[in-house]
Amino acid sequence: MKIDARPAHEQGHPLRDAAREFRHGDDAMQQRSDPLSPDTAAALTDAATGPEGSADRSPLPFGEFVTLIAALMALTALGIDSMLPALPAIGDALGVAEPNTRQFVVTSFLLGFSIAQLAYGPLADRYGRRPVLIFALIASTITNLVAAVSGSFVLLLIARFASGAAVAGGRVVTVALVRDCYSGRAMARVMSLAFIFFMAAPVLAPTFGQFVLAFASWRWIFGGIAIVTAAVFAWFVLRMPETLAESDRAPLDPRRIVSGYRIVLRDRYAVGYTVAAALLSGGLFGFVGSIQQIMEVTFGKPKLLTVVFACVAGTMAAGSFFNSRIVMRFGTRLISHAALLGLVAVAAVHLAITLAGLESLTSFIILQAIMMACFGLASSNFSAMAMENMGSIAGTASSLQGFVSMLGGAVLGALIGQAFDGTTVPLYGGFLFLGILALLVVFRTEHGRLFRRG
Repeated sequence: MKIDARPAHEQGHPLRDAAREFRHGDDAMQQRSDPLSPDTAAALTDAATGPEGSADRSPLPFGEFVTLIAALMALTALGIDSMLPALPAIGDALGVAEPNTRQFVVTSFLLGFSIAQLAYGPLADRYGRRPVLIFALIASTITNLVAAVSGSFVLLLIARFASGAAVAGGRVVTVALVRDCYSGRAMARVMSLAFIFFMAAPVLAPTFGQFVLAFASWRWIFGGIAIVTAAVFAWFVLRMPETLAESDRAPLDPRRIVSGYRIVLRDRYAVGYTVAAALLSGGLFGFVGSIQQIMEVTFGKPKLLTVVFACVAGTMAAGSFFNSRIVMRFGTRLISHAALLGLVAVAAVHLAITLAGLESLTSFIILQAIMMACFGLASSNFSAMAMENMGSIAGTASSLQGFVSMLGGAVLGALIGQAFDGTTVPLYGGFLFLGILALLVVFRTEHGRLFRRG
């Protein structure tokens, strides 16, 4: 038996030593093949961050911190949803005859957003949260200006892909930034509060797009997004300090990145809840991609798009707010599992109504709003649970999880959107199918023990 003869204060803690080896690319850590249990991963996180790292604190007043995080997250929703009223005008101006093809204005953004996340995580862990996010905000401003002057549909799609890739930095870095400051139920509460403001963007974004179209060309929608992005950039630069200490930064080493991915992929909760989030996102993006056509073709009420979208998206904000009030008491699992089951049940009812030929605009709004409330309750908790054991590699974990959930959601949503046939059957068939799959994934992740408090 080997005895450490060093004084007590110089002796290493095995988990802290392992975390330090991972951060600095030690070969032994790179080559370890044994899976990490949730308890070990949680201990590794505490060891890596230390007593201060496990404390819940933010560098700004709590209200400002949550609002800034929400503003950074809302840039994604603004880049997606403000386009919806302009899709017919964009198609007419750029010679796109097929209505379903216009959906690629949204899909291209989502694809760029998902793929770029793989790069932002390791960069944020190496250079810190602040410089990476500053670069992303500048790039987002520029790419939106390019989209505003695009003379062809192909150039617009390229600009939209690049814009999504730029905004992805906001998603990755903000999640890692929150994880730098909070963990567990406290992190879930912060994310839920941020989601309240974040969901104001989908409520207001189509209205913003409609307002611009009433006075100017659709090109000014992209110009307006560039202006908003520049304002958020100024706020972030002036107020938000770096949250990742120099001692916690990891080298930009491919072996370390792969090792980080291994840690994520060995954690059943990180994998399970990321896959479940991807499946639910598929339904959400299918709705976003097809809502303009549903309002115009299915219900013949295109001018009500912004009102209907606001009513539906507003319930997601309500669900997130409700979650922030109860998550500390009931826990992420009990709330998210119940919400997921509710989403599946409502999707089944809605599909049955549609197949029976009883669908109306009123039933559409009510049932879709209930589903979105369930989505809001489930999604913020899924994100928190997926990140729970990832404190020592928050940036890398956030990027990989974001890549999987967004790419999966974008592809699945595009399939649902392209299946639009003038009815809501493809949308709610997709919601039901993906919801059931998500429920099965969560059931497997939790070893069949759903609705636990924790």
